[in-house]
Amino acid sequence: MDALAERLKAGEAEAFEELVRTYGGRLRAVALSVLHDAADADDALQEGFLAAFRSIGQFEGRAQLGTWLHRIVLNAALMKLRAKRSRPDLDGEELLPQFTSNGVFAERQGDWGPEGVEDAVARNEVRARVRECVAELPEKFRIPLLLRDVEGLSAQEMGDRLGTTANAAKIRLHRARQALRTLLERQLVGVAA
Repeated sequence: MDALAERLKAGEAEAFEELVRTYGGRLRAVALSVLHDAADADDALQEGFLAAFRSIGQFEGRAQLGTWLHRIVLNAALMKLRAKRSRPDLDGEELLPQFTSNGVFAERQGDWGPEGVEDAVARNEVRARVRECVAELPEKFRIPLLLRDVEGLSAQEMGDRLGTTANAAKIRLHRARQALRTLLERQLVGVAA
């Protein structure tokens, strides 16, 4: 088992401080990617650390300490997000592609080949636009994208976190990617105009 985990189990105050210093920044970024609000992310991080501190006795060392903490903070952020549902969520259906009666895209789809992004500056610009567009997505699209494409969860793990089946999670992820593409195309067309 990790030496830091052993020190935490022994109740060493310095070990908890070391835990926060070592993992705090990375875990705050996880919470912020889910919640998009610094104060909410800080709250989720604090709740996650408190939950970890309370349950450190049950940590068996089967996973790395950082992985265990990551799951706790991610769950705290998702719980906070569920509790925050008081603000109305955009429907987001208007972001999905439309099809003609014979199943063809109603609007021309842009070419997403790598040739258009040749240097580091352009790549950074695209990354920034992707982050902006992900932040604009309604929660029902943003969370599946973050769980799969940022956190790297499997379809089954996504389904567990979202309270649905693996297949439903895959569908939500596919729809989220379509919505993201629509937002990106709107931004890129706006830049080109």
